[in-house]
Amino acid sequence: MTHSPKNRSSIVLAVVVLALFSGTAVAQDMPRVRRTIETLTAPAMHGRGYVSQGEQKAAAYLRRRFQELGLQPLAPDYTQSFTLDINTFPGRLKLELSLGMLRFPVFGHSRPLRAGTEFIAAPNSGSGHVGGPFSAVPIVRLDTLVFTDAAAQQQLLRRRWYAGGYVLRAADERRLPQLPQPLRQHLDSAALRLTLVPKLTASLASEQVPQMRLQVLDSVWRQAEYRGPGNLAATVEARVDAELKPQYPTQNIVGFVPGRLQPDSFLVVTAHYDHLGRMGARTYFPGANDNASGTAMLLELAAHYSRPENRPAYSVVFLAFGAEEAGLLGSRYFVEHPLVPLARIRFLLNLDLVGTGSEGATVVNGRTLPAQFARLQALNARRQALPGLAARGPAANSDHFPFSERGVPAFFLYTRGGPTAYHDVQDQAAPLPLTAFPNLFGLLREFLDELGGRSAQ
Repeated sequence: MTHSPKNRSSIVLAVVVLALFSGTAVAQDMPRVRRTIETLTAPAMHGRGYVSQGEQKAAAYLRRRFQELGLQPLAPDYTQSFTLDINTFPGRLKLELSLGMLRFPVFGHSRPLRAGTEFIAAPNSGSGHVGGPFSAVPIVRLDTLVFTDAAAQQQLLRRRWYAGGYVLRAADERRLPQLPQPLRQHLDSAALRLTLVPKLTASLASEQVPQMRLQVLDSVWRQAEYRGPGNLAATVEARVDAELKPQYPTQNIVGFVPGRLQPDSFLVVTAHYDHLGRMGARTYFPGANDNASGTAMLLELAAHYSRPENRPAYSVVFLAFGAEEAGLLGSRYFVEHPLVPLARIRFLLNLDLVGTGSEGATVVNGRTLPAQFARLQALNARRQALPGLAARGPAANSDHFPFSERGVPAFFLYTRGGPTAYHDVQDQAAPLPLTAFPNLFGLLREFLDELGGRSAQ
């Protein structure tokens, strides 16, 4: 269907007027949201971690965005610096399973596993190299009897590892602290530990152990482990290049819009921009939903409140936290070194994992702060923004928590439904649906307005 120029002008005017009154489309730019997420998840950001200065590059990008929006800095160059100890995997990461005859292992075949999709390094893994084309090493399957049977424990203690190692289930790895200390020390003296897991879920550690530790998909291992007659044996070659970086310098990125009526009262919007970084030369974790999505939402809210016509009654602070994946370190540092008085924060809204939403959203602290949750629910019902909101109690699972511990009223909101990729290489920008993103933006903006973004309370 076609329209005359006059009709097209009328339609455009009607859309603009409708958007102004609905408070959604004009305030938000979904192509810009997509570009933000694509930029943060691009290979050039190296997973926003601690190899190749990925998190530094992400921080520089956020500084530019804050400056373009005209946010006022809460610290010089929007940067609150701090340090952390972090274990990284900047070099080679290799695991190859071999099938050879017991007496002549060279007469067989081998299969290299793919880092990121079939195996990953445990967060505290040390460096090492075992095996090779002519010296692949045998891997012992740890018998569960070792947890209950003294004879089995003694038999394991008599084993000499040489350059070998062992494999165990994830459930049994969690039971290792129950073993007697001499047996734990003996297991730790092996060159290599392989843990079989149902899903590869990466994380970070502030320490490094001497032992190489890798996590392998259980389904992949079972395919390789079944080798028919007893004259065949599974062996491995493994290599890990790990580097512990003590006192690594990182940062929070902080800016604000001054309030027009009560500038010494603050609403705070937070999201962590860091992720898991690289693991080996070819593998990185994009972190689209976790948490490029929350960072994009923070930037969209900042774009709204930074416009002169939307200048808030209270000051609105935008905190992009570093080192959340390392243990909420950025938010803990801010709470210990606040750039605004914590007692003057009227409410904090933390955004993490907001890239889906077909099943609604969960609000951590919704049960703790029932009045604020009821207000958010009423707005959601009136706007029909999300399919539903579920209240949850306190949880130490994102950057709201250090503030909650200090008595700052805070919600942590995350969306539900859609892709479930989490802390893995599948958390990519392209499949992220952003199902509820526009509606969630409008809901959060109106919620902040009622709390003091639009009129004094």
